[in-house]
Amino acid sequence: MSFSPREARAVIRKAVKRVPEGEEIRHLNIMPMMDMMTILLVAFIFQAATSATALTAGAVTLPKTLSSDELPEGASTLIITKTGIVVEGKAIVSVNNGDVDAAEKEGGAQGIKVPRLTNFLAALRAQEEQQKRARPGYDPAKAPPAELLIIADRTTPYRLLLQVMFSAKQKEAGYKHFRLIVQKSYPLKPSK
Repeated sequence: MSFSPREARAVIRKAVKRVPEGEEIRHLNIMPMMDMMTILLVAFIFQAATSATALTAGAVTLPKTLSSDELPEGASTLIITKTGIVVEGKAIVSVNNGDVDAAEKEGGAQGIKVPRLTNFLAALRAQEEQQKRARPGYDPAKAPPAELLIIADRTTPYRLLLQVMFSAKQKEAGYKHFRLIVQKSYPLKPSK
C-alpha cells in the first residue's frame, strides 16, 4: 500500500486532529529535584571533609617501621603538620616554626599545655563516649581505654609532640594511650 505525498499529508492531518491537545502546564513540581539536590549537597560536604583530611595528612612525611600491628578501630586521629594541628579533619591551632604560638599555650612561651587542643579533645571524647553508650551491649568496664593516633612528620620537633601529648593527657581530655603512626617499611630480603 503506497500513498502519494498528498494522501500522506492528509492522513497525518487527520491523526493530529484526533489527538487531544494536552493541558496547559500551570505549575512545576520541583520537590523531587530538591530532594536530589539535598542528597548531592550532603555527598559533596562529606567528600570535602574527607578530602581535607587526606590533603592534610598527605603533607606529612612519615618515618618508617617494621611493625605489623593493626590500627585500633574507633581511635581519634590527630595530625601535626608544619602549619597546624588537625584533629579529625578540623584545624585546631596553628604551628609556626615547629611551635604553637605562645598566646595559645597556658604559661606563655615556656608552657606546654595547649588549652584549645585540650578542650577540643575533651568534647570529642565526650561525643565518642555518648555514641558508644548508645550501642546495645556496651559495657564501660570492658571497653578499651581511649586512644589517640598521632600522625606527625619525621621532622616534627620533640617539644611540639610533647605539647600535644601533654594537652591530650589532661584530665579533661582523658587520653591515656597514644600511637605514633609511621609508614610501614618492608625489610630487604637477603641476597643469595
